[in-house]
Amino acid sequence: MITFKKGEIPHYNFKQAIKKPIPVRCIQIQEPFRVETMEGTLEGKAGDYLMIGIKGEMYPCEKEIFEATYDVL
Repeated sequence: MITFKKGEIPHYNFKQAIKKPIPVRCIQIQEPFRVETMEGTLEGKAGDYLMIGIKGEMYPCEKEIFEATYDVL
């Protein structure tokens, strides 16, 4: 079994890929919240986003990550 350690990028011939532009539903929540996800219950902080994916799955997204990776339509 191969182990990849945090902060150590392996010396493979990586290709570049761009994530497909798949619209998701989102709303910024102004108080701490919990959401049942496919991976278990996760928590969001005040200001984080509640996301609904293409199959109806819900998950929190940190405000900073949301603003760096999403544009609201």
